Amino acid sequence: MMRSARSLRWRLLAVTLATVAAAMLVAGWSLASLFREYAQAQFEAQLLLQLDQLTAAFEPDQDGRPRLRAPLSDPRWSRPYAGLYWQIERADAGDDAGAERSEPARSRSLWDQRLTLPAPGTPAAGGAPLGYRLAGPDGQTLQALERRVRFATSQSQDASPAPSAAARPPDWRLVVAADEAELQRAIARFNGLLALFLAILGAALLAAAFAQVHLGLRPLRDLQGSIRALRSGEARRLEGDFPAEVAPLAEDLNRVLDENERMVERAHRLAGNLAHAIKTPLAVLANLTSDPHTERATLARQLAEQVGRIHEQVDWHLSHARRTGAALPGRRTAPGPVLEGLVRVMRKVHRDREGRPELAIELSPLAPGLAFAGDHRDLHEMIGNLLDNACKWAGRQVRVQAAVVDGRLVVTIDDDGPGLSAAQREQVFRRGVRADERTPGTGLGLAIAAEIAELYGGQVQLEDSPLGGLRARLSLPSGEPAPRG
Repeated sequence: MMRSARSLRWRLLAVTLATVAAAMLVAGWSLASLFREYAQAQFEAQLLLQLDQLTAAFEPDQDGRPRLRAPLSDPRWSRPYAGLYWQIERADAGDDAGAERSEPARSRSLWDQRLTLPAPGTPAAGGAPLGYRLAGPDGQTLQALERRVRFATSQSQDASPAPSAAARPPDWRLVVAADEAELQRAIARFNGLLALFLAILGAALLAAAFAQVHLGLRPLRDLQGSIRALRSGEARRLEGDFPAEVAPLAEDLNRVLDENERMVERAHRLAGNLAHAIKTPLAVLANLTSDPHTERATLARQLAEQVGRIHEQVDWHLSHARRTGAALPGRRTAPGPVLEGLVRVMRKVHRDREGRPELAIELSPLAPGLAFAGDHRDLHEMIGNLLDNACKWAGRQVRVQAAVVDGRLVVTIDDDGPGLSAAQREQVFRRGVRADERTPGTGLGLAIAAEIAELYGGQVQLEDSPLGGLRARLSLPSGEPAPRG
């Protein structure tokens, strides 16, 4: 159950099912309402047509009884309880004065029944028919249309401005009615067919959605298979023809795999370099211990020298191994505190310069939001080595700046020292090489800074400084958020 709840496929299908169901309900209700209104309008239009025919055929006889000049055409008028009826009566048929007048005329379809009409009200303006429902024969429920008409007589056309009530021609109520069961049956048939077709359409849409989800998630299954092949050792990279939406993920994973492979290769190379580096000091120690004629003072001095070399190599390779493991994604460091701390330390370390002028170390204001996509210890070591090198060679001034240039964090360290030639700039990045043997150091600082920067995809460049000496330009990946597409 938990696995189904976390399944992307079932989530998509659940959303599709809810959407299709809601759409089918809204469509079904809307179409049913529209058909009901249309069927009702057609039903009333047919009733109005029948009422018009009845009105055209009606004419009272000489005795004032209602009659039709010609029979109506619809055969249902003659079939008992056929569901279509008409009735004509005087509007004053229920009054005492008109009680002795003739019975209302009605269609044969009423047989021996009579429509019980509601009390006559005020005629509608413009002679518009009046609609209502009433009870019909055989338990039927009828929808009726009524029209009030009056026939002019010679008496009504007399010149007398105010004819008496007895001389006024009577008002007639012409009513046609139809059983609404047929209308309800038509609506029910339509609703049944509509429900059937909507169910078929909904099933087809769900099948299409299932196929779409199945085909849409297939690249993820292919990616899973590629990862499984990678874990089993059958492949070294994610292989497959992935769509545009999944290809960036596969490419990022392949880049991570490549980086891990490079890290493993570096670790192997470091181990080999360490073994090779301490091989010679160990051989010298073996020779010293095997020679009984070596003086004690000489032996102690040479032992200390070789042990120091071994210790130096071990420290350097252990530091390099730690940096190799630190170059992992997901790290973010603010360079401000690192730079401020290093400037404070260097001001103390290089305070006494043995007769040389006092050194001024300037840190330019930093823009807010600067970040380095890596470990703070690596940033501290890179900038620390470059800044220490600048302080050793500077005459009076060292300037440190940091900014984001073209999406990368760039730290520049300028000094006003003697600088380096183009050939010297190439050599100083080699491990153990120093530009001036008279200056204390191991010759490892610039090499370490360059190697750490390379681990992060950055670089260290040496250029001419505006202060007259050397500029060390450290370019690193910025830890600022990537822009959203």
